[in-house]
Amino acid sequence: MAGQGTPATALLNRRKIRHSTHPYDVSPDAPNYGALVAAALGVPPERVFKSLVAEVDGALAVAVVPVTGELDLKALAAALGGKRATMADRAVAERATGYVRGGISPIGQRKRLPTVLDASALGHETVYVSAGRRGLQLELAPADLVTLTDATTAALAAG
Repeated sequence: MAGQGTPATALLNRRKIRHSTHPYDVSPDAPNYGALVAAALGVPPERVFKSLVAEVDGALAVAVVPVTGELDLKALAAALGGKRATMADRAVAERATGYVRGGISPIGQRKRLPTVLDASALGHETVYVSAGRRGLQLELAPADLVTLTDATTAALAAG
């Protein structure tokens, strides 16, 4: 679709990876944003994943977790061989990824960050992640997401 190109969709097209884009209209400031996005797309919320930027022992990393749960920071640190993880400052996350909050995609980031995908993604034929801007989700196979981001998988979701 014209006008919907992002670094994430450009990378998928360049690598010829099967995917589809799904526009939606949900305010990024809405409470339960992820659940509202899933409802707008008409898909189970456990198939919609959010990309969160965290600092693990002072280095930035990306956690990709279902919108239905919270990120377990201890699990993220352990998955990356670190001791301590904290959420990154919003401005730092936006600068490192090249995307804005509510539209941070794990794919096509400005700076390639270590990425950990919640293992639950592997149980779905396809998953949804941000396409790199608010109001647009990408649907792709979890194995392709792992390949594109060079992700490791671990149990990251709490709750």
